[in-house]
Amino acid sequence: MRQAHEINFDGLVGPTHNHSGLSPGNLASIAHAGAVAHPRAAALEGLEKMRLLLRLGLRQGVLPPHERPDVGALRRFGFEGTDAQVLRSAARRAPRLLAACSSASSMWAANAATVAPSADTADGKVHLTPANLISTLHRSLEPPVTSRLLRAIFRGERFVHHPPVPGGAAMADEGAANHTRLAPTHGEPGLHLFVYGREWADRVPPSRLPARQSLEASQAVARLHRLPEERLLFLRQSPRAIDAGAFHADLVCVGNEHVLFHHAQAFAGGGETVARIAERFAGLTGRELLALTVPADQVSLADALASYVFNGQLVTLPGGGMALIAPCESREVPSVSAYLDALVADPSSPIRAVHVVATRHSMRNGGGPACLRLRLVLTEEELAGVAPGVLVDERLLDLLTRWVTRHHRDRLEAADLADPALLDESRTALDELTRLLGLGPVYDFQR
Repeated sequence: MRQAHEINFDGLVGPTHNHSGLSPGNLASIAHAGAVAHPRAAALEGLEKMRLLLRLGLRQGVLPPHERPDVGALRRFGFEGTDAQVLRSAARRAPRLLAACSSASSMWAANAATVAPSADTADGKVHLTPANLISTLHRSLEPPVTSRLLRAIFRGERFVHHPPVPGGAAMADEGAANHTRLAPTHGEPGLHLFVYGREWADRVPPSRLPARQSLEASQAVARLHRLPEERLLFLRQSPRAIDAGAFHADLVCVGNEHVLFHHAQAFAGGGETVARIAERFAGLTGRELLALTVPADQVSLADALASYVFNGQLVTLPGGGMALIAPCESREVPSVSAYLDALVADPSSPIRAVHVVATRHSMRNGGGPACLRLRLVLTEEELAGVAPGVLVDERLLDLLTRWVTRHHRDRLEAADLADPALLDESRTALDELTRLLGLGPVYDFQR
């Protein structure tokens, strides 16, 4: 068995983090629309989460934020003049469009891409496909820069970079937030679960709230990544879960190695679907799947989504066993907190500990701990092809903390998005960050 490591690459919170309520179906985002945001505090929370994982002995990386406001996009939407004139005109004539072009949503790196490790692919290489994110305007602006960043970070012949899946709404792809890989260990071949909310052939919407991921996009990504059919399961997300606020599958399900931790109402088909997963996993790997199904009569969908407990990070500890990195909200919902206590106390449970983290500023826009990271499984040889400046140690976290403190505002309101000084501050911050991480010129303003 070859040695491989799971590395979480967390998105850094950008200087324009704000609450504009841009995501239909994301209940937290809508509920906090118009609230004052605190970019500095949000970014520091994200860094503290990375520090926790590092101190648990796990490997950690960072992904830079995107340039915002996206003045280039505003020009493509018809605004003219200097940068300052474009911002002022957009604020006056199309404030929602300015908000979309100012979103710091690239921080939620779980939507950046889908990744297949070399142990599973037919050519033995790591495949990366940036999500097209066409379900929402503000996120649909991200793929070109995401592609550029991924190519700058994951270098060499061991990595295969694909363009985002084309095709419009029928091929909507939201990335790894709807993808789970199960395997006996990280380095062994595994089973890929692609969870979708709708099909091209659907004549009526399967749910009241938007179902973002399409089956056809998931199938296209699997083909691009050269994943054999026996390693694939395409599973429909429960429309009930979507309507309750699970706009991505990772709000009701998280997997790690041979463990699938999920709500009983996560998948269409319920227990029969979980049985299919277990049967396929056992036939493929010779290992029994440990399905931790949380019953609805113990934790309702509403409580699960209020707590974002399934949007925690389920990680394998270097000393053995697993830990759940859970948002602090999971301890504020009594049914969820009681379930977690019982889970950790159970001697047969693979989850030895629950570590609570504060990601409140991210949560106000509907993104918990798992939303903030993109997981990759890499061998030592593949790790050597990663830009070394993005791999985290205590020193880098200290440098990034000082970077945030220098460049991120304490508070941000909607009117601030039209401030040309905010654009200048953001560009100055990103220019310094790319030098700090050793990535070179990756933003349009640097070219």
